[in-house]
Amino acid sequence: MKNAGEPKPEREAGEDGKDGTKGGVAAVERALSILAALEAEPEPLTLSELSRRTDLYKSTILRLLETLQSHGYVVRILDTRYALGPTVHRLGMAYERRNPLRHHVMPVMRRLVEEGTESPSFHIRQNDDKRLCLFRLDSRHSTLDRVNVGDLLPLDRGAAGRVILAFDGAAGEYYDRIRADAFAISLGERDPVCAGIAAPVFGPGGRFVGALSMSGPRERFTEENIATMRRQLVAAAQDISESLGGAYPKPAT
Repeated sequence: MKNAGEPKPEREAGEDGKDGTKGGVAAVERALSILAALEAEPEPLTLSELSRRTDLYKSTILRLLETLQSHGYVVRILDTRYALGPTVHRLGMAYERRNPLRHHVMPVMRRLVEEGTESPSFHIRQNDDKRLCLFRLDSRHSTLDRVNVGDLLPLDRGAAGRVILAFDGAAGEYYDRIRADAFAISLGERDPVCAGIAAPVFGPGGRFVGALSMSGPRERFTEENIATMRRQLVAAAQDISESLGGAYPKPAT
């Protein structure tokens, strides 16, 4: 009988078909799962830890690591642990330089900080249950919430996640209200000492692009401050949408 933690059996590349197409895709997916496991942890991982996190055999991981290392996607540390390599950093820098959203979003976020707002962020959907913090600027306040560029955060907690779910078509009165208001607020939902508000950003043809948010310590989210923040945030989301060639909906309230 198998141990509970033993990886599932896997077929070798090419076994799915004579031309090896499906097997080739599977190999890529396995390599990506290794990179994802390394990205998700703050410290380098051992081969055993990679096996547990990816559900792959050590022999398979070693074969893939050889290729990933040769192209700089992975580096081996102290001969026993593995971490992301310099190629990943170069890709990230290239993405930063070439991402057209940055040129539309960052100037507006800088304006928000200059106006003395809470920390602005821009979030996009990553998968079924996660959102990615694509851009982030810290406010000028002495205390900040814990959000960084590249963080993967839950979709079902936090104002930005709620906005993404709403404008991606989530059903229910709660999300109907967010769509009608073009606005969401979260008080201690993801972190009990933090709060946030968010608004949608649209591109051409009314296509939902992502969620612009402002977040910070919950104690500063008083009723009066929230009203001011909302006006600033919605105006900023409207400016980004218009810059992208989209039209911003008129909130119901």
